[in-house]
Amino acid sequence: MRSTPTRVLRATHGTALLAAILTAACTGEQAPEEAEPIMASPTAFVRLLENGQPVFGIFSGDHTPEQGAVMVQNRETDFVFYSLERGPFDIPAMEAYMQGMVDGAGEHSPHPIALRIPPIREDREAAPERVRQGLDAGVDAIVFPHVESADEAALAVSSMGSNVWPAAPEGMYVNILLIEDRVGIANAREIVGTPGVSIVFPGPGDLRRAYESDMEAVENAIQTVLAACKEFDVPCGVTAGVDDIGERLEQGFRVIIVTEPEALSVGRAAAGRN
Repeated sequence: MRSTPTRVLRATHGTALLAAILTAACTGEQAPEEAEPIMASPTAFVRLLENGQPVFGIFSGDHTPEQGAVMVQNRETDFVFYSLERGPFDIPAMEAYMQGMVDGAGEHSPHPIALRIPPIREDREAAPERVRQGLDAGVDAIVFPHVESADEAALAVSSMGSNVWPAAPEGMYVNILLIEDRVGIANAREIVGTPGVSIVFPGPGDLRRAYESDMEAVENAIQTVLAACKEFDVPCGVTAGVDDIGERLEQGFRVIIVTEPEALSVGRAAAGRN
């Protein structure tokens, strides 16, 4: 089991809390035990968004501590996309993965985690509890797949509380909404325009299934979401590889999840972040 300081630090990624703990160690005062009362500083993930810079993420790989220790060595990624959309909602396994990152980080900070939970439409009552469990475990973002309406978008926003960027300019969390179905594309403007939304992704893989591999229709759907994001000034994300990451950045996508590690170098070079 992790020690309390490590758990608290992972739960906030906050420089404010770290400073408080270090001060307490030097002065002999009691260190804070809970993260909740302290408004931690925004993570690097949030600062990049706030500054309008492209943000790059990568899929987690195997859900093991060993994989976490490997993943943290990749210093080109800004966050790790960890999915619990299907199968057991195994928060302890994710915490072990995160501990693997802590153990393997050395002098570096562990990467922020974006946790994908099951779709709201499958169980509206369970969604807020899953969000709470994820935030308590120390993730920086909650990913809501298959969002189909403004009502679901509003539930996603409200389930994360008030400390969420950009509604809270100094917020430490972000919500990421995935539009992956025909009905979601039809409601894209309403979803993206929901107050408090942080980031919206069109999901190419699920859209391919939704449009029965009609790639022209899939691309039109992707561009529909991008246009809505530009209209409402909401960062738009997409998955991309080496061959198309530069084009996606030129189109205006601001958050990219790569399908291969090599794409990180290509994307960062195209974005001028090397």
